[in-house]
Amino acid sequence: MMMTLSLEILFWVSFGTIFLTYFAYPVTLLLLAPLRKSHAIDDATPTVTLIVSAYNEAAVIREKIENSLALDYPRESLEIMVISDESDDGTDEIVEEYADQGVVLYRQVPRRGKSFGLTQFLERATGELVVFSDANSIYEPSAVRKLVRHFAEERVGFVVGHQRYIEEDSAASVSESLYWRYETWLKIQESKIGSVVCGDGAIYAIRTHLFEPLREDDINDFTIPLKIVRRGYRGLFDTDAVCYERTAADFGGEFRRKARIVNRSFRAVLRNPGVLNPFRVGLFSYQLVVHKLIRWFVPLFMVTMFVANVALAVQGSLFYSVVLGLHVGFYLLALLRLVPALRDVKPIYIANYFCVVNAAAGLGLLNVLFGKSVSTWNPEREEPQATVATSAK
Repeated sequence: MMMTLSLEILFWVSFGTIFLTYFAYPVTLLLLAPLRKSHAIDDATPTVTLIVSAYNEAAVIREKIENSLALDYPRESLEIMVISDESDDGTDEIVEEYADQGVVLYRQVPRRGKSFGLTQFLERATGELVVFSDANSIYEPSAVRKLVRHFAEERVGFVVGHQRYIEEDSAASVSESLYWRYETWLKIQESKIGSVVCGDGAIYAIRTHLFEPLREDDINDFTIPLKIVRRGYRGLFDTDAVCYERTAADFGGEFRRKARIVNRSFRAVLRNPGVLNPFRVGLFSYQLVVHKLIRWFVPLFMVTMFVANVALAVQGSLFYSVVLGLHVGFYLLALLRLVPALRDVKPIYIANYFCVVNAAAGLGLLNVLFGKSVSTWNPEREEPQATVATSAK
């Protein structure tokens, strides 16, 4: 009897935790709507430094620079810096072609990763605000204006733009797009009631004076916002500050990217424990725990829930036998993606994507446990960035 009770507790705690992070959390954000905070915005154009981080981006860097030079922002107030992490494919030579247009190249040697490059060179930025971008992120003309307007509010420390994905035919791209719409909705609600939980390396801005040096294996778009919130500022999400990117070419690329993100993000929280203290950061601690921390541990709860379900079904429970059937059916649905003729059936690739990203999260956490960290990597994309203004979703 005690064994059965223990298994049932394990099953329902595991189920409840998964349900909380994916389904109950969005509902609580809606219930917290009365706590929504307003903030001032204006059309001022403070000096801005746009920092583009690049490693072997010869295929996309020219379009990125042209896009940056064409932004609807006073040219005299916009500094463009490209930090090249020892690129050896001609990226640096392309950047240098734009030196007479004010584009500044900083070359990092030896290669030590994006965060180390920011720590080394950001002190040379002259802008009151810094906008961080990736080399393959193409901005809408008004994107920087949309970001900086929120800094009229003194307690706004960072602003995150809206990364949108180009419409692709691959299952990985479609699944990521669906996931990203869900994440975007969460960011909108979090921003309304307090602070968005993290940044986005493709498009986010901070007050320059709030930047703190990063460790080599820090994930900048998560660590920097955490440090800013810890200092009493808030972060906002602006759906109108838009940039476009492609997703990884396949599920393998998505798997590696997710594992890397979880590994580095979990380390960021461990290094900034103050953001888990509700007496220090208020509601943000709840958002961080439920939206991120619990989400990263979902693979563990998936395993414990399944093991408990099998044990309870073996004991002859009709209810748990039916649930086990649904449980096994879901994983079989995900495995059907291995059948070429079925790999693009929507329920199949969505189920598969859910399993893949959670397996990646599990690997990311295991790597933390075994002391493996990540500071450099190759971009998870194969095709050059195309002009996206009319093809983006």
